[in-house]
Amino acid sequence: MTLKIIGAAPGRTGTVSLMTALEHLGFGPCHHMKACIEKPQQTKWFLAAANGQPVDWHEVFEHYHSAVDWPASAYYKALFETFPDALVIFSDRPAEAWYDSVASTIYQVVPSLPKWLRRIVPHLDRWGQMVEKTIWQNELSGRFEERTFTVQFFENRLAEVRSVIPPEQLLVHSATEGWEPLCRFLDVAIPDIPYPRANEAARIQRAIKVLKALNYFAGVVAIAVVIAAVALSAL
Repeated sequence: MTLKIIGAAPGRTGTVSLMTALEHLGFGPCHHMKACIEKPQQTKWFLAAANGQPVDWHEVFEHYHSAVDWPASAYYKALFETFPDALVIFSDRPAEAWYDSVASTIYQVVPSLPKWLRRIVPHLDRWGQMVEKTIWQNELSGRFEERTFTVQFFENRLAEVRSVIPPEQLLVHSATEGWEPLCRFLDVAIPDIPYPRANEAARIQRAIKVLKALNYFAGVVAIAVVIAAVALSAL
């Protein structure tokens, strides 16, 4: 396989809907952050890239025809150099709304991962390191909580993409626009079904609640163990 579609936009811009749409249109499998969660080798490659180590992008995307979302979008320029015939899509949304979405979802995921769980599941720990390094450190310079800076990052990314990618190979697309501009850009027929609408924010927020609950109960158990140990030592 060779990469035919490169997503240049950050996560929380409708990338799950775009992934679903691309796969329906025949441009799958589509790489997404989900691939790093499900496939440890993907996390290893992107952690290496985040640490400045050389990565063979042909090997990384050997089994994919398209890629959207972080972490792939962080390397869209390198990917376009590697796959110069690919088409590039920037999934757009209002920058302020994007910031709010990221703040209430993925920004909370890694801090919510229980430390004990990261210790016993090495892949989960590497994934957390990869996300932290790729997104919050490399992409956003450790300044995500500075709203003005991060909103400007989003706007600058779109301007950069427009300056780097030839206009005939670039589509700036909002999920609210649906199939028509996407299918026209890809030169495929418009499906007779609604454009995908994935409620990913709700799913992520549910996962965060579960992770926080695991942290809480682990703390309760730890306290109970200490109390029991103290009680037993007094016998």
